[in-house]
Amino acid sequence: MTNQSPSSGPRSDLWQVNRGLSKNIELLVKVIFGFFAFVSVATTIGIVLTLLFETVAFFQEVSLWNFLTDTQWTPRFSNPQFGIFVLISATVMTSAIAIMVALPLGLMAAIYLSEYAAPKTRKLLKPALEILAGVPSVVFGYFALLTVSPVLQTFIPGLQGFNALSAGLVLGISILPLVASLSEDAIFSVPRSLRDGSYALGSTKRETITSVVLPAALSGIVASVILAVSRAIGETMIVTLAAGQNPRLGLNPLVPVQTMTAFIVQVSQGDTPAGTLAYRTLFAVGMTLFLMTLALNLISFWFVSKFREKYE
Repeated sequence: MTNQSPSSGPRSDLWQVNRGLSKNIELLVKVIFGFFAFVSVATTIGIVLTLLFETVAFFQEVSLWNFLTDTQWTPRFSNPQFGIFVLISATVMTSAIAIMVALPLGLMAAIYLSEYAAPKTRKLLKPALEILAGVPSVVFGYFALLTVSPVLQTFIPGLQGFNALSAGLVLGISILPLVASLSEDAIFSVPRSLRDGSYALGSTKRETITSVVLPAALSGIVASVILAVSRAIGETMIVTLAAGQNPRLGLNPLVPVQTMTAFIVQVSQGDTPAGTLAYRTLFAVGMTLFLMTLALNLISFWFVSKFREKYE
């Protein structure tokens, strides 16, 4: 009778074949994932280069100083002016109104879902809240134009049909799920031991939330707010339909204004010939919008990395 060692024989051969097959599969998966990552990076580089080339061509005809200091935005007039802060002021105003709506409502909703709601209630309310994120922005735009603006005009007589106020309010509702969901995840992830320690010291539930839970989840809450601001700045259809297309410098929310995204929609309709200076303003505004959102994302990453709480 012949004894076979564990490292030889049919089982050993089968084990080696399976191991070789596993290595090949892992290599294939690594190549596929690497290809997808490369496509994502290449797409981002392509977008940046497209904006960059046309923006450089724009600034060969328009000085950067005029672009930053002019007080009017009339790129399609016979005497064009290119004051980008006219569009920036409208974008900042509508985004600020949106954050004033989304931040308190979203944060209170997140606190309720995480700290007060029963598990069954949380499972029902959180998906219901996130349904708002699936509503098309054009629906929000028509809601602001046809419902919110007429209602506000009954209380604010000087409010015009197209205005930044109704656009900002509805924009805040549209980004509400982003603030609420991400903030709730950050609050819910705070360890239970911190809450129990606070209760053991005699703190009430409200004191525990305000003094322990919210500070511990601060990095996640701030990140959600910054991402919501980026979403508000890049929103297109709501501000295009509800805020109007009248570029003016100022912070009056009762009159029509034009945001950067609304101008991009206006130029993209095809009325402006390609290759002209007015056409290149599309890319200059797009590059400005890209830099603003990039700066917000960098601030978010810095804040999260600096103030993130780590627990074991």
